[in-house]
Amino acid sequence: MLEFYEVIVAVAKKPRKYLLFDIHERVEMFQKMTEEIPNVKVKSFDGLLVDFMKKEGINVIVRGVRLFTDFEYELQIALTNYKLAGVETVFMMPSQEYIHISSTIVRDVASYCGNLDDLVPPFVREKLREKFKCGY
Repeated sequence: MLEFYEVIVAVAKKPRKYLLFDIHERVEMFQKMTEEIPNVKVKSFDGLLVDFMKKEGINVIVRGVRLFTDFEYELQIALTNYKLAGVETVFMMPSQEYIHISSTIVRDVASYCGNLDDLVPPFVREKLREKFKCGY
């Protein structure tokens, strides 16, 4: 079992994909979702993750991998981060009840005001309903 004295959820300010929520909204949601977990901090960063990690004194990345198809890309990132900064990456798989959930699927369901109860935490569900103007 892995144990960490402190966990920092690093939220990128300018990731390379389309995002529904701005950096402040994403940080707020992560803070809300982790507020009852001891020793978890949420911080935003701009630039390379390994540069943020150096600044924070972090040497391990924990990344989730849903499907085998995700692993190849994640492995490339992990090897590059190691080459750039000697940073180790630990991969974690989700439980079977969540393995099928992706941000694209959640965004699609939310855009049609569908039922998000078993897909995201209640706080995120409400933020999505607000974003897509779902009035229920």
